[in-house]
Amino acid sequence: MTDQPQPSPPAPSPTPAPALFTWEFASDPYPAYAWLREHSPVHRTRLPSGVEAWLVTRYADAKQTLADPRLSKNPAHHDEPAHAKGKTGIPGERKAELMTHLLNIDPPDHTRLRRLVSKAFTPRRVAEFAPRVQELTDRLIDGFADRGSADLIHEFAFPLPIYAICDLLGVPREDQDDFRDWAGMMIRHQGGPRGGVARSVKKMRGYLADLIHRKREALPAAPGPGEDLISGLIRASDHGEHLTENEAAAMAFILLFAGFETTVNLIGNGTFALLTHPEQRTRLQASLAAGETGLLETGVEELLRYDGPVELATWRFATQPLTIGGQRIDAGDPVLVVLAAADRDPERFADPDVLDLSRRDNQHLGYGHGIHYCLGAPLARLEGQTALAALLTRLPDLRLAVDPAELRWRGGLIMRGLRTLPVEFTPIAK
Repeated sequence: MTDQPQPSPPAPSPTPAPALFTWEFASDPYPAYAWLREHSPVHRTRLPSGVEAWLVTRYADAKQTLADPRLSKNPAHHDEPAHAKGKTGIPGERKAELMTHLLNIDPPDHTRLRRLVSKAFTPRRVAEFAPRVQELTDRLIDGFADRGSADLIHEFAFPLPIYAICDLLGVPREDQDDFRDWAGMMIRHQGGPRGGVARSVKKMRGYLADLIHRKREALPAAPGPGEDLISGLIRASDHGEHLTENEAAAMAFILLFAGFETTVNLIGNGTFALLTHPEQRTRLQASLAAGETGLLETGVEELLRYDGPVELATWRFATQPLTIGGQRIDAGDPVLVVLAAADRDPERFADPDVLDLSRRDNQHLGYGHGIHYCLGAPLARLEGQTALAALLTRLPDLRLAVDPAELRWRGGLIMRGLRTLPVEFTPIAK
């Protein structure tokens, strides 16, 4: 990356670097990210876990970094001290033998595994799944519509993607509430005690191993229409693709883990942004009432840019010395691309701190870039569009039930999402 010109050199700063990863920072990290973009665009910091890493905050640097093959996703390349051992991934995934998934591997294994699962997220497959997403959305709203109040995180944004991804994977309906409980534990403990997350990961691993075994025993000779994803993974492993049971379990696990929390935060952050920007919300409601979809589609992209569900891209590790944004990175150093900072870069986006649902020039990095671009992005977009359209149409006077300053954001490193989102609205009689 030494041959790439930089938009502008870092400006000398008369003020010290802002505090990062505090509770105050979690509520509104964007002023701190603006300082970093201007004064220290590739910034070395000690994370709450004790791991030292580089933060990349400018859009041009971020986009190049996400696609740089010299940065590996494999934690084996981390030159980690003893105190940082095992603190760069999902808690519990090592002990549960769930490391061989798309977020932890490089080509050629990444290419092979991604090819196996990509068919589950084709535009056609996602379009076929749209009625089920609409059915889940309406059922969840029906559960609280007559009360006139709800917590949109726990009663809506959280269960919707859990049930959707369980359906795609082929988890039986009678077992899906268990997955909801395990996933809830993983969200509640992010940034806090790691034991609860690790226990939930272990339970998921045990369940997935058993489910894979049962599906393999009952697998028909030929795939039927709409075959679930776990059956597809088993079929691939049985027909020369060399997908091990650990790989199949790890793949199912990461699709669940990565596929639900990003969508929880897209719906939660997006609804919060609309409720605190009434003129934009009114525009979108008018567009939906007219039967239009264009503003909904560009609006979800803008919500992904403005306050997206993934604050930092997942871990990367330098396999050799390299330079990013004029800063030398040593082999073995962890690098974290700050998507939230890059997507508010004024050198890439006009008026980046303004929410504009009709923004057209919007090549945001909310779902990453390069070979690790989010595989489930089409499904997440479908769920986000369906959820927001249903909320604004069915609950037209939806409003916050508390002062925005009272809301709390979940602690954690990678994801950005609200703990709760209390709302009020005119009750709808059953």
